[in-house]
Amino acid sequence: MKRLSTVLITVFVLVFGGMATISAANAANPSHSSNASNNCRWDSHRKNCDKPTATPTPAQPSATATKTTSAAKPSATPTAAAKPSTAAPAAPAPAPAAPAPAAKPAPAPAPPALALAPVPAPAAGNYPLHTNIVSTTFWVGEIFNASLADGSQVCSTYSSQWAFAHTGINKGTVPSTADGCAGSIVGGCDGVATGSGNSFKCTTERRDASNGYFPKTAPKPLENPFYLDLPYDDLNDPTAFATRCSTIPWAKADNAATGKDNCTNGAYSYMKNRWVQLTGPNGKTCYGQIQDAGPSSGALYHDAGYVFGSNNARPANKQFSADASQGAGADVSPALNGCLGFAELDGSNDHVSWRFVDRANVPAGPWLNVVTTSGVKN
Repeated sequence: MKRLSTVLITVFVLVFGGMATISAANAANPSHSSNASNNCRWDSHRKNCDKPTATPTPAQPSATATKTTSAAKPSATPTAAAKPSTAAPAAPAPAPAAPAPAAKPAPAPAPPALALAPVPAPAAGNYPLHTNIVSTTFWVGEIFNASLADGSQVCSTYSSQWAFAHTGINKGTVPSTADGCAGSIVGGCDGVATGSGNSFKCTTERRDASNGYFPKTAPKPLENPFYLDLPYDDLNDPTAFATRCSTIPWAKADNAATGKDNCTNGAYSYMKNRWVQLTGPNGKTCYGQIQDAGPSSGALYHDAGYVFGSNNARPANKQFSADASQGAGADVSPALNGCLGFAELDGSNDHVSWRFVDRANVPAGPWLNVVTTSGVKN
């Protein structure tokens, strides 16, 4: 048995060494700060900021995490040189990350203490309710600031071709030199599309029950217009990826259903297409599928304490909200915006209650007219 003094010295050395390592990593990764010059402060397309270091399989994670908010959206006119991009991230290194190539950001530093530990997973089918959560609105094809790497919903964290998969419309491709969504097909819009090329714009619109909250002007979508995101990116956030099978309640059941253990498969997401039940300001309950990750910023895309917690916790994110008591904890599509009775078409002051729900418990409704089944698209 070791002497107590020996143990204390050993612990001191380990702690001191760990602190030095974290300090060095943070110094080498200034992109993770929240200052005004950091494009990654927005909750969108953050594959350009953070990459998993948790040894996914060679089929690496895709695209980017997404967030929009009218309260925080800067105004910009898209230009060819400034369009967002979605170049697929480099495969994560099996060992502690070495610096990425010069044209790409360095691997993510150690995430902050908040929401790091996996929360005990509730039993599948018994998902806790989250009440009075601020929700903003986002939509496929939106480009709210083309000069930012995270300023577009042409791609998502799970699909580099989100807009094209959703609409089937092809009006060109984001240049390979763009900051975000590079190589993504543009032209698809879950709203009102105008212009083309550098002048392409995609704005939102009011939805109502007259046509099941489907688009008023765009063709019938190929994927579910009832979509949303939550701040847990199990594909591109290093912490979320490393702990997802011990944190996501349905991961084991999903592995059993597919006949494959996808815990370390970087081309597979347990979150994409997952069903969520939401109750809105109008008291109506509607349902949607997760198709992106957010709202959040920096290293908060592994907010397990909020997303999977059972104590009705508020989101770790403190931004994108007109409610001084909390940050935004969800983004919903125009269809859900209308179905839930949001007062604001593209605002940050509507609140929802939500919980995960198994597909077998999703009732009939317009959200089942088109169901998204597509997987991760690098």
